[in-house]
This record gives sequence, C-alpha cells and structure tokens, in this order.
Amino acid sequence: MESLGESTEDYLEKILMLSERNGSVRSIDLARELHFSKPSISIAMKKLVDKGYVIMGDDKEIHLTEAGHEAAAHTYERHKTLIKLLTILGVEQGTAEEDACRIEHDISDETFERIKEFVNK
Repeated sequence: MESLGESTEDYLEKILMLSERNGSVRSIDLARELHFSKPSISIAMKKLVDKGYVIMGDDKEIHLTEAGHEAAAHTYERHKTLIKLLTILGVEQGTAEEDACRIEHDISDETFERIKEFVNK
C-alpha cells in the first residue's frame, strides 16, 4: 500500500483504535489521545473528509470510510506486528510501542512482510 504520509496514517490509525476501544470517536477524543488542540484536530478532520478517508456524522462522530478503514488497518497491523517483534527481542513494552510508531511509517512493504512472517512463526 502506498504511504499516505505519517500524519495522515497516525490520524487514521488512532481513529480506528479509538473506535475499537470506545465504539465511537469524536474530535475531543482525538485531541486528548494525540495531545493536539481541538482546532488542530478540526483542520485535520476537514482534510481527511476532503480526501475521502473519514465522514463526520450529524452527531459529530468521526467514521472511517472504506478507504480510511483500509489505510488505518494497514498501519495498525504494522504497529502491532512491530511491537510484537520488538518485545520478542527484549525491548520494554513502552519503548516498543514508541519505536513501533516511528518505524511503521518508514519500512518497505517487503521488509514488513518478512517481519510479519518471522513474528507469526
């Protein structure tokens, strides 16, 4: 899958994670999780709506479109797999989570597939 840019991937991944955890996502939830201001979140959501990755419901809830969900799931799979690899290597959980966030955006699909195969053996 083509990279959408780290910021877009992070927003979509966080929306997916919050929707799985809480059942719904609002701008304030994203602001709290990402430690961004509500106006910054509003600007980002407008861009994601314009790109066709999210829709905003009348209830102000944020919903991933099919394209948004696909992109978010792609990034989230990388995130979880990289955390697993790093913890297998003995990296502390918190450090593994932070490092996975950085690595997930930069590795090639080929490298990720080899990591996934190794982790899932």
